Amino acid sequence: MRAPSRLLTCLLLCSASAFAQTTAPGLWAIQNKMGGNPELDKAMAEMQKQLAAMPPAQRKQMEAMMGQNGMSVGAGGAVTVKVCITPEMAAKSELPSHTEGDCTSTITSRTGNTLKSKFACKNPPTTGEGTYTFSGDKAFATKMVMQTVRNGKPETMTMEGQGKWLSADCGNIKPIQPPKQ
Repeated sequence: MRAPSRLLTCLLLCSASAFAQTTAPGLWAIQNKMGGNPELDKAMAEMQKQLAAMPPAQRKQMEAMMGQNGMSVGAGGAVTVKVCITPEMAAKSELPSHTEGDCTSTITSRTGNTLKSKFACKNPPTTGEGTYTFSGDKAFATKMVMQTVRNGKPETMTMEGQGKWLSADCGNIKPIQPPKQ
């Protein structure tokens, strides 16, 4: 799996775990910054460099295409993904997730405003755990540690991020399906 595709899968899966806590339904912006992996850092820097070097019209087209999928790349390589939580998903505390990678997610503990979870993906083989700290039902911060194997070598990546409720209307962002439990 290419680095940006792996990044998107991790971002969506990791973001998904957070929604098991009580959350407001609607459109959410999940911003994450990956670290601890020089190859991934290099790929993100190269992507930003290529985007910056595009002619203005082409760059605008690329940013619009990413925006249609609810994704944008900010300064320093932070990636923001927009996620739609339906009222039904919020009421059931369902976890939205990307289906790529055949992943499962488990909540390991809840204490006060803190939730801890683990996940495992089969393709590529990746495991991880994270801690989410909620500020009410419209914001959270997260820290994750993920382990994978790339080219036969183990890799550890970290991710820090935050989620913020944007509005009750998801607009053109479609809900994604909950992962297997």
